[in-house]
Amino acid sequence: MSADPTRVVVADDDPDIRELVTFKLEQAGYVIDAVEDGAAAWETIAAAPPRLAVLDVMMPGLSGLDVLRKLREEPATRDVPVILLTARSRDSDVDGGFAAGATDYVIKPFSPRELVHRVSSVLRRP
Repeated sequence: MSADPTRVVVADDDPDIRELVTFKLEQAGYVIDAVEDGAAAWETIAAAPPRLAVLDVMMPGLSGLDVLRKLREEPATRDVPVILLTARSRDSDVDGGFAAGATDYVIKPFSPRELVHRVSSVLRRP
């Protein structure tokens, strides 16, 4: 079974950010599965790997980094591109995100338009 070419999982514990990201990506033509925490993100992605996941780093329970590490360990989800969306902007945070396997790293506050462009860019990669 191949993944829906437009399906994106968005995980953020802040409902306003989750709704904004969902709205902007749906406007751009993507099908969004929005979840409120890392555990729900892991369950949703593991059950049906999407074309891309946008994960907040700081969520209760499983963080976005925890989810990313689990994705990279599992053969079925190893290649799912992940954009980390976070307020953590220190160089060491960015380096840690990429070292854990992030495809891209977007720092909050962010431009919704830029996020849509980054999602599109990641999904155009072979």
